[in-house]
Amino acid sequence: MNDRGTATRPPQVKCVVWDLDDTVWDGVLAEGDDVRLREGVADLIRELDARGVLQSVASKNQPSAAAAKLAELGLSDYFLFPQISWEAKSRLLERIAEQLNIGPDTLLFVDDSPFERAEVADRLPAVRSADPADLAALLDRADLPPKAASADATLRRTRYRDEARRQAYEEDFTGPRKEFLRSLDMRLTVRDANPDDLDRAAELTERTHQLNTTGLTFSKAQLRQLMSQREHTVLVASLRDRFGAYGTIGLVLLTRQAGEWRIRLFLMSCRVMGRDIGGAVLAHLAAAADRQGVRLTADFRHTDVNRPMYLLYRLSGFAAEERAGRTLRLRLGPKASRCVPDHVTLEDP
Repeated sequence: MNDRGTATRPPQVKCVVWDLDDTVWDGVLAEGDDVRLREGVADLIRELDARGVLQSVASKNQPSAAAAKLAELGLSDYFLFPQISWEAKSRLLERIAEQLNIGPDTLLFVDDSPFERAEVADRLPAVRSADPADLAALLDRADLPPKAASADATLRRTRYRDEARRQAYEEDFTGPRKEFLRSLDMRLTVRDANPDDLDRAAELTERTHQLNTTGLTFSKAQLRQLMSQREHTVLVASLRDRFGAYGTIGLVLLTRQAGEWRIRLFLMSCRVMGRDIGGAVLAHLAAAADRQGVRLTADFRHTDVNRPMYLLYRLSGFAAEERAGRTLRLRLGPKASRCVPDHVTLEDP
């Protein structure tokens, strides 16, 4: 398999964060202006949502007044974890990234004020910004997903709202962490990918950086070609729990060689961080490799953000075997656990 993906392109925008005054609407709410929705903004918000791009608000305003105006304009439901206060915009953006569990380098900040954009650039240089005067070209940006979105992408906002319910449940839960995880009734499926999975699989490689073991990206066409070759296997993992379906949250590219299964790429959605779902997938692969009488190895390439996946490999019993250029080859040790964690039910697809 050729490593045709690269780790050098900028990460795809996962969330567009909107200022309100003179950006989403014309006028300044706190000054008593009779504000009106900016021309074309509502259509942009709806199109971004349809493409699976998350959206939020970072606005210096009186919270209840701004929230009431968004509700009046019919836009409230599109914005996750809106931050409306008199704090610095950089702090509001940090909070949004924390709530969404995504990196600041996946945010695009839209604000009419050069001062606010400069303040964010100074504190959070990885955040990209845009002037609302340029909104006509926003959807053509190369770092935004194309018009054709996967089925998972169209449900992304809904699934983040489900995650907010999970978080609220966790905050109210009293008892050990293990008991909380068991109470979620998580059910994991790991199966061979089919053609209907390819949009989401390619999207995962484009969007996932922190929980990506090699930082490689693959197009839909490249994944389809891999699936057609007998020595390669593309696996997808999906998850659901008592609060609903997460959708497809994991991808594995596996090369089958004589006496060896080699994990060329393993990635997980950030939405399952802290659930030990990655460990469950690796335990499942380890047990399957044992049944076939082959050893299990894995490639790992360090990036600026993917250390959590290296730690996952080590905690799952993998140890460094050799290095080839930028790639570190890991091998599963004989004493590593082959048991899926007991808070996860592995379902037969």
